[in-house]
Amino acid sequence: MNARPASSRAFTLIETISVIIILAVAVPPMILAVRDAAVRSADPVLASRARWLAAERLEDIIADRHSPSRGYAYVISGNYPAESTISGFAGFSRSVTITETNATLSNPGTGYKLATVTVTWLSPVFGSESFAVSTVITDYTP
Repeated sequence: MNARPASSRAFTLIETISVIIILAVAVPPMILAVRDAAVRSADPVLASRARWLAAERLEDIIADRHSPSRGYAYVISGNYPAESTISGFAGFSRSVTITETNATLSNPGTGYKLATVTVTWLSPVFGSESFAVSTVITDYTP
């Protein structure tokens, strides 16, 4: 005879209830983790765009400094108004701060300007975020 005991042919009620409880406890956190990972994957892309937008504005400022028609005197905050919206980049804003300083870059003076571009955007995870980049512009002409 090749008969097996009845208990080895099927799951018991206890085993079935145990599996249901384990799945009920484990599946929701896994789904939330996958959703959170998908949302967070957008953050590096937004930060990269912010860096690019900041670098773009700094390049404009540096180009104005070296322009024969504009030069060092043109590089002031008033010539670079804040942009509450940037065309083609919804949710991003950009501002420029230029302060004249001395060679230490920490005290007021002349001959050096510290140009700082700040880009702000709305992150789906962290809310409002910002990225700032600065460069030094000198009055030196070779």
